[in-house]
Amino acid sequence: MTQLEFISAWVGGALLLAGVVGTLESGAADVFLEATRPDFQKISLGVAGIHNAGGPDWLGGRIEEVLKKDVKRSLVFDLVDLPSLGIQTPDIGNGMGAGSKAIFRQAAEKGVSVLVWGKAGMKGTDKEADVNMEGFVYDSGSDELVGGKRYVGSTSVVRLMAHRFADELVFRYTGEPGIARTKIAYVAEQGAARELFVMDYDGHDTRQLTADGFLNLMPQWSPDRRFLIFTAYRNRNTQDIDMIELATGKRWTVISLGGLNITPSLSPDGNFLAFASSHEGNSELYRLDTRTKAIQRLTVNPSGDLSPSWSPNGRELVFVSDRGGGPQLFLMSSSDGSNVRRLTFEGDYNAAPVWSPRGNWIAYVCRTHREYKLCVISPDGQKRMQLTTGPGVDDSPSWSPDGRHLVFSSTSDGKSQIYMIDADGKDIERLTFQGTHNSAPSWSPAS
Repeated sequence: MTQLEFISAWVGGALLLAGVVGTLESGAADVFLEATRPDFQKISLGVAGIHNAGGPDWLGGRIEEVLKKDVKRSLVFDLVDLPSLGIQTPDIGNGMGAGSKAIFRQAAEKGVSVLVWGKAGMKGTDKEADVNMEGFVYDSGSDELVGGKRYVGSTSVVRLMAHRFADELVFRYTGEPGIARTKIAYVAEQGAARELFVMDYDGHDTRQLTADGFLNLMPQWSPDRRFLIFTAYRNRNTQDIDMIELATGKRWTVISLGGLNITPSLSPDGNFLAFASSHEGNSELYRLDTRTKAIQRLTVNPSGDLSPSWSPNGRELVFVSDRGGGPQLFLMSSSDGSNVRRLTFEGDYNAAPVWSPRGNWIAYVCRTHREYKLCVISPDGQKRMQLTTGPGVDDSPSWSPDGRHLVFSSTSDGKSQIYMIDADGKDIERLTFQGTHNSAPSWSPAS
């Protein structure tokens, strides 16, 4: 079950292929998402190779491949192909010899701002053999080596070494954490059950978290990345909100009120949990103080309310309500549910909102021409853009912690799979290929 399926059931059988879309005009203008780009021009960066310092032939090539993809996905760097510029990069060692300096000068003359290279070696041949990797950074602006990192671990963490080096590069040039070591939680079909899984942000190293044979849906991360909170269907009549600790697998129930308890969302500081519950007869939004366990009702409306998402400063919630007819997005104060105002007016179906980490956009599922796609809208409602097009249903958007990407599920290839897209709607990348149904992705905070 996806967020669309939740909401379709909640609005009383408004199925995915329901009638003609009625459009309400608003003042929102379609714009190009220039604001989601970094405030500076991309930095040209070339990878001069990860050279073999003793070990299997695949070692350096695998690290280099992962590093290049991480650098490109960061959207901070413009990855340049050094050989196409006539720059040949033999083993430049630690970058201190005369030959290395000649390569540096040549790269600078060709407009390459940063050169990155390294070397990797391995002692032993088994899976737990020690791998040593060293990474180096040359900056043409300062004409000097500005960084060097050494990583040690087993062969099982070779990809992690590359991810960590990529994150070091992003932090050095932006002062912000990189996303290469982030994780994505999601739901996968296992027979009649839906179980929780977690994978690296690039779709590798998948790990199953639950195996109880029930429906475990809509995972959301805690701010410290230690826990996932999610909706658990143990039978047709019980829908609780559970939490699981990733390191140990320990699991417990957080919310077990009568009726439906769904769409949990933790505040940025982790002190509050917003969720929807029908225990008082109608689907309303509530706030749990995670320290005192006190529950506060936020909405009082004869229509249904669900799917809350916190603003980065924790002061507001965006949520879905059918109080305007069909599902639309609304905003309100997170402290007491006051200052409610409608955000979306275009289209008759807008759902599954999620606030960007930078606070400047809210991504959501929009229905246009009977198709369910991803849109973004500014919190003041003045700017709006549709991100995805094409066949299939796009659902459950979730922002990367740097605000430059979204992950979402889509049936564009027939079965529900998970994809990544840049925040301006470019460069869609499929992340999952196993199984027949993968959905409800949630991107972790940065490490």
